[in-house]
Amino acid sequence: MDKSYSEINRDGLWSNNVALVQILGLCPLLAVTSSAVNGLGLGMATTLTLILSSLIVSLIRNQVKSEVRIPVFVMIIASVVTAIELAMNAYFYELYKILGIFVPLIVTNCSILGRAEAFASKTTPDKATLDALMMGLGFTAVLVVLGSMREILGHGTLMAHADLMFGEVGKMLSVTLIDDYRGFLLAILPPGAFVGLGLLIALKNVIDERSKIKRSKVAIAQVSANAADQPAG
Repeated sequence: MDKSYSEINRDGLWSNNVALVQILGLCPLLAVTSSAVNGLGLGMATTLTLILSSLIVSLIRNQVKSEVRIPVFVMIIASVVTAIELAMNAYFYELYKILGIFVPLIVTNCSILGRAEAFASKTTPDKATLDALMMGLGFTAVLVVLGSMREILGHGTLMAHADLMFGEVGKMLSVTLIDDYRGFLLAILPPGAFVGLGLLIALKNVIDERSKIKRSKVAIAQVSANAADQPAG
């Protein structure tokens, strides 16, 4: 893989975002994003899994035969997820109970195995780690934004129960935006997650299209300016 570091950053955070472009990991994405804290917790666990599994895969890429690489990668990912699950159970028990089955189900997230097979197994540990970090941060950002949208519309709060992750300091992060808010039921139901994700994908597509048009106009203007500078033949 001859990707530059800037390309890796851009792909992970925006151009090849796991949730908005690859459309992977939708089961946990839609299921746990009823609040920003839930999204942040699962996003951090997924990001850590991506980083550790990609790093290990890159380090052993020359020792694993191609015939058994997929089972080996799955075993590595499962081992990492098990370790993270035990750590969350020990240090973030209340959050672990809320996320429930979706923490061990990180093993089945196609984006993790996909990055291990498509990128980490073909590049150096530094680039594999950076790619995993950027992919994880891009996925986490979507989880947090979607969770924040649903929490605000559904409960009128933001970062509620942040103390589950940050202890006493987290209580200061919790904000009540609307007092005595009766809530918007659709936002906290599963259909609300689909609608919210669809809006985020549409917004990304609009931004990309406008950026493409802007770059085209700049390129045309540059060509015109260069043509004007040419002496008449």
